[in-house]
Amino acid sequence: MKVILTQDVKAQGKKGDLINVSDGYANNYLLKRGLAKLATKQALNELEGKKGAEQYRRNQEELKASNIAERMKDMTVKLTAKAGQGGKLFGSITSKDVAAALKEQYNIDIDKRKIDLPDGIKSCGIRDVKVSLYAGISGTFKVEVTEQK
Repeated sequence: MKVILTQDVKAQGKKGDLINVSDGYANNYLLKRGLAKLATKQALNELEGKKGAEQYRRNQEELKASNIAERMKDMTVKLTAKAGQGGKLFGSITSKDVAAALKEQYNIDIDKRKIDLPDGIKSCGIRDVKVSLYAGISGTFKVEVTEQK
């Protein structure tokens, strides 16, 4: 019997998968517990529609990420911080600070966890910062840190 899983089932498949199982297993376990529904023509059409919509959404997100990556090439995010002699900062500039400045200056909202600054920025100057926008798509922009007067 062919059924469409409505939830992940261990050793059978993930939600939305079309699987072929024995009649007894389908009737007595999967259907009874609401883990699956019968694979009728209507249910299969709904499944195809959902998969198509999900693929379209993923394509749109990927296109948006590649557009942002292209725009980032020419960006310079400017930050100021208190610094001592030799341009060494008191503290450091973290990915959270960079994400906030990016949102404020260029209206680009990026999660701070996607910005690659493992130790933060600890000195004045210009530095290239890499950001992961989408699976396989990353961008690079410059961060300019100046001494606060």
